[in-house]
Amino acid sequence: MKYLKQLVIILLFSFLGELLQELLPLPVPAAIYGLLLLFLALTFKIVKPESIKTVAGFLLNIMPLLFVAPGVNILSHWGVLAPEIVPIITVVLLSTVIVLAVSGLVTKLLLGKGGKENG
Repeated sequence: MKYLKQLVIILLFSFLGELLQELLPLPVPAAIYGLLLLFLALTFKIVKPESIKTVAGFLLNIMPLLFVAPGVNILSHWGVLAPEIVPIITVVLLSTVIVLAVSGLVTKLLLGKGGKENG
């Protein structure tokens, strides 16, 4: 019963993300809304980490398995993707570098090391 309760909590935030995506006229995926809501609930201690820890850990452990279906789907549509592979790879690489740089800067800022020497 404990696992079911944890799963229901996670699915509730996923559902709320879907609901927000339908209600708000922004081009934001429902999963992002759900993650943001869960983050806020954890931050403001509305949801305790212990109340989702086991199922969240399980979902993280099986995450690679969840990428099998999209990988197969990409291979089945290879004929459509092949002519555009260079622009796709370019965008993926550039966006990855940008995300890494921005994440690093934000982390540095949040940790209070924004260019100041500690010591």
